[in-house]
Amino acid sequence: MRVFRGRAASIAADRDASRRLLSVATDGEPAVRVWTPHRQLAFGRRDGRRDGYDRAREAARERDFPPIERDVGGRAVAYDGATTLAFARAEPVADFRRGSTDRYERATDALKRALRTLDIDPVRGEPDDSFCPGAHSLSVTEPTGERRKLVGIAQRVRSDAALVAGIVLVANREALADALETVYDALAVPLDPATVGTVADAGGPSDPRTVRTAIEGCLIGDETDVSVERIDAERTRGRR
Repeated sequence: MRVFRGRAASIAADRDASRRLLSVATDGEPAVRVWTPHRQLAFGRRDGRRDGYDRAREAARERDFPPIERDVGGRAVAYDGATTLAFARAEPVADFRRGSTDRYERATDALKRALRTLDIDPVRGEPDDSFCPGAHSLSVTEPTGERRKLVGIAQRVRSDAALVAGIVLVANREALADALETVYDALAVPLDPATVGTVADAGGPSDPRTVRTAIEGCLIGDETDVSVERIDAERTRGRR
């Protein structure tokens, strides 16, 4: 297994770095990456077809979240550039018509195990009107009884490789909820900002490095033949 660590110098270069996971998987080797993306508001392809898409992109810019369109996933997600994590696991595929459910299950179980090591007890599913709504999510129930979403998971499948990827909100809940609420309003997509949760608010650590280490370990699982490749920001500086 190949494990990628670090962040490239720009949003574009960092996205290129993530695409390398699929290239590695195409050659027959699974790959994992857990990192802190640059500050951005990543729209799904469905968002681009909404009448309010241009307004939503402008709303993201006004809150200093550069808008991009991502390859994997549904609705918009926000990364604050400091505490929000992304994760991805790519693996070879022999038959693209099979295995999607199993890959989702393995990723969901890995994220659940990781959060439990951080003293969080997540449950599958999400509250109504969550950000990036989807069947493959993890949420927690606060002491107040409110249910909040922490993790979203999506999948991209090609004929030769598949990528399961997602987002974990570690801290900075209010800023993320504010940006998401404004963007979803512009898109005319329902969102209840109270459903936005973070690891820290759920009683876990606020340090993304601690959470990253836990998630990476669980995504690697029982793999013993592991090589680590560092993504060097200096080498990617200036690329667009």
